[in-house]
Amino acid sequence: MDELNVSLANRLDEVSRLATLLEAYGAEHGLSPELVYAFDLSLDEVLTNVISYAFEDAREHTIDVRFRIHDAQLEVEVRDPGRPFNPLDVPPPNLDAPIDERPIGGLGLHIVRQMMDRLEYRHVDGRNVLTLTKRIAKHD
Repeated sequence: MDELNVSLANRLDEVSRLATLLEAYGAEHGLSPELVYAFDLSLDEVLTNVISYAFEDAREHTIDVRFRIHDAQLEVEVRDPGRPFNPLDVPPPNLDAPIDERPIGGLGLHIVRQMMDRLEYRHVDGRNVLTLTKRIAKHD
């Protein structure tokens, strides 16, 4: 099992630092560019939401991210001490509604749901824990 643990501050510039680490992790473990892209896009959305909305104050908070390869899957766990929020409770957007009748926002989580094979949420010891999982495609 190959694992990488990263601690981020709740600042938007940390999202690009994580993207760089993800790319290096992907290269080191021979992950496909498509898989790395799916996680890069998904983590950008998840972390931007956590940084923008999870904290009630302006102090620095730590967001922990763990990358783990097991059972031919890449699993990424995001842990934050922000207010409890289960993103899986957010209903999918109505993509058939006319654009001027759709609420602003909500598409990012929809994209994450489409990109990942599985999303799981739990609240443990005062922390939100969101796990994103995607199969690692076998190369011919």
